[in-house]
Amino acid sequence: MSASARKLPTKMVEKVWGRETLPEPFLAPGGVRIGEIWFDPPAELPQLLVKYLFTSKKLSVQVHPGDATALPGEDGKEECWLVLDADPGAKLAIGFDREHPHEVIEQAARDGSIEQLLTWHEARPGDVYYLPAGTVHAIGPGLSLVEVQQTSDTTFRLYDYGRPRELHLERAMAVADCGPYPDEHRGTVSSRGETLIDAAHFRVDRIEGTPGATVSSAYTNGLLALPLKGEVGVRTGNARAGAGECLYAPSIDALDFASAELTLLTRPRAY
Repeated sequence: MSASARKLPTKMVEKVWGRETLPEPFLAPGGVRIGEIWFDPPAELPQLLVKYLFTSKKLSVQVHPGDATALPGEDGKEECWLVLDADPGAKLAIGFDREHPHEVIEQAARDGSIEQLLTWHEARPGDVYYLPAGTVHAIGPGLSLVEVQQTSDTTFRLYDYGRPRELHLERAMAVADCGPYPDEHRGTVSSRGETLIDAAHFRVDRIEGTPGATVSSAYTNGLLALPLKGEVGVRTGNARAGAGECLYAPSIDALDFASAELTLLTRPRAY
C-alpha cells in the first residue's frame, strides 16, 4: 500500500433521472441534471467505488451479476446504500413480493407490470440496504444516497419506463434472484451501530467523532474516508476532506479525526 494519504478526484455524472439543484455542499452546473457524484478509485484500492446519488425520477429496474455469474468482459457488482435524505413517500424497489418463476418476471419486464411485482420499501434518512449481486432493484425519485460498490459498470436493465435505452433481458434473467429481499439485508444506523455493512466484498462503518479501538483495528490497510459532517485530515501533509469529499489513506492511523463529526469509512474485504 502507498504511504500517500490524499483527497480523491471528484466526478459529476449527468443522468436523465438526476437533479439540476443538488443539496449542499454540492452545486450542479447550470441546466445539467447531475445524478451521481463519484470519487475516482485510487490505484491502491481499484476494486472499491464510492458515490453519491441524487434522484428526481425513477431509475431503471436493473440487476448486476456477481463474480461467479459474470461473463468475460463483465464485472461482478455488489453494493450498499445509506439513505441521507428522502422526500415524503420516496421509495426503493428491492426484490419481489414472493418467489416468481423466471418466465413470469421476464414477461412482466416486457409488459411493464414488473413494477407491481417488486417490493417498494419506503425510504427514510438513516436506512441501510445491502444488495448482493443478483438482487433486482430500482431507486425512486426524491432520494439522496451514498452508495458503496465493487468497481463495476455492468448493469442489466429489465425495464426503463419506455425510455429509449437498451434492455438486457437475456443476461438479466440469467443472473436475477426472482424472490423476496431478505430482511437481514436491511437496517438503520441506529439498529446496526457503527458497522453498517460487513459483506463479501467490502466493509462500511459510520463513525461519530473519533473511531474507537474496535473499528480502528479493522482498518489497518487502505481505506476511504467520506466525511458527512465535519472534516477529516491527515497526520502528515495538508490533505483534508469535508462534506462531499473523500480521502484515501493507507491505514486509519494516517488520519486525523480532531475536526470530524460524522464519517463513513469503507475498505475492500480483501486486498
